[in-house]
Amino acid sequence: MELRPDQLAAQAASQPLLPVYLVAGPETLQVLEAADAVRARARGEGAEREVFDGDGRDPDWDALAASFNAPGLFASRRLLEVRLPGGKPGKAGAEVISQFCADPPGDVTLLVVAGDWSKAHHGKWVDAVSRRGVVSIAWAVKPHELPGWIDRRLRERGLRATS
Repeated sequence: MELRPDQLAAQAASQPLLPVYLVAGPETLQVLEAADAVRARARGEGAEREVFDGDGRDPDWDALAASFNAPGLFASRRLLEVRLPGGKPGKAGAEVISQFCADPPGDVTLLVVAGDWSKAHHGKWVDAVSRRGVVSIAWAVKPHELPGWIDRRLRERGLRATS
């Protein structure tokens, strides 16, 4: 399923977590807020969090795959977060994510957070995530949409501003 970042945040606040989430896009603030909503829901469900960082290199895909079926140390639920600044997991990563989506463990939620995103990033692994969970792409706010976007964000927080 595909949701806008604000829709994802609302869903995470009101519904149990799905097995997998992909949150990506060039609009960093919206990516962070959507990912934070998933993290907050996981915390609320008592999940422990493990992060696999791909900062400048690929995450350890073998360790991630092994982690899917490992028991949690301190909690019965786990949130496994994969950070992909470039947005592409490569062949090995795409295979690991697709295998997870094919048969996700009941106690694990996978959160993939990618900074860079375009239509070229779309692949079979993204389709697998979409079938089993949520894909949320935070596209850049266009200049003509910016005033309305700012006004909506202010109103959500109970603030009003004059033009």
